Amino acid sequence: MLKSIGTGELAVIAAMVFFFVGGRKLPELARGIGDSIREFKKATKEEV
Repeated sequence: MLKSIGTGELAVIAAMVFFFVGGRKLPELARGIGDSIREFKKATKEEV
């Protein structure tokens, strides 16, 4: 599904996120996404 998304589309999505979230909350949002990905990877490794 994500293979069909190009660089231009990713740039538009990033700009929209920046616009809606704002510059001040963007690091907090990125940190939360990173923590979520880390927990997901940890959970998938534990199940195997």
